Amino acid sequence: MRVLVGADVGGTKLAVRVETPEGAVRADLEVPAAGWEAAPVREAARWLLDHLTAVLPAGDEIAAVGVGAQGCDTQEHCAHLAAALAALGVPATVVNDAALLVPAAGLERGIGVIAGTGSIAVGADAAGTVLFAGGWGWVLGDEGSAPAIVREAAKAALGAYDAGRADDGLLSALLAHYGDPDPQTLARTVNDEPTTANWGPAAPAVFRAAAAGSALALGVVDEAAGRLTALVGQLRSRGAQGGTVVAAGGVLVGQPLLADRLRSRLAATHPELTLHVLEVAPVTGAVTLARTRHATL
Repeated sequence: MRVLVGADVGGTKLAVRVETPEGAVRADLEVPAAGWEAAPVREAARWLLDHLTAVLPAGDEIAAVGVGAQGCDTQEHCAHLAAALAALGVPATVVNDAALLVPAAGLERGIGVIAGTGSIAVGADAAGTVLFAGGWGWVLGDEGSAPAIVREAAKAALGAYDAGRADDGLLSALLAHYGDPDPQTLARTVNDEPTTANWGPAAPAVFRAAAAGSALALGVVDEAAGRLTALVGQLRSRGAQGGTVVAAGGVLVGQPLLADRLRSRLAATHPELTLHVLEVAPVTGAVTLARTRHATL
């Protein structure tokens, strides 16, 4: 059976949804995204095809694929990866993973914001040109992502310690997460392994501290929301269309405090925009892209 395949490639997992052209779901699953790199595109295309064919139901053949991928951060890169997939015999549409959010929400226009393992905002202008803001990685930016929240929380907690201020709950939350006895050990733990795998899992501890009343933790979350709002503003200033900001990613979906602060920030600075936290899997948007691509064949 010829099927449509949607793929959402994130920093830690690959979500795959397989449907018939009539809309019947054949498979809907997640597998680890270990080894994913968006470049070089030939290797990326082979990685995708190998992983997609490995989970196809027996007897199914890909008629078209829609891909939303972390690391595809320019329109040219997306086009080159789509061409590499086509060279392997698979008609494809490729976008950044944040660009799946608008079609997944059932919209034609809007701005997608992801905050999970990384963060980025994606929109399109009136001519259909794809616009990106953020997505520079957790060392330089990715504000609102799990690693960046931990980075900023560690800086805030250690800065307060240096200033002689009493722990308001944030420092102790980080120490408890990492099992460290003191701020000096915490600094080494965070610095010695600056990876998403080391930093990201500590993010829930920051949100627990915020919920318990830590002003430092609340400030970190609010600043993250402000930086995500700034990404939306940058896209709007460059002509991004649509009146809805569609939010997704493990942090925005899993931590209502960040989504609430983002909603408040948007209301204050861009009252013409509404925030919609995506309630379906973003891979739904990838299937929409696959169906549109199939219709052009």
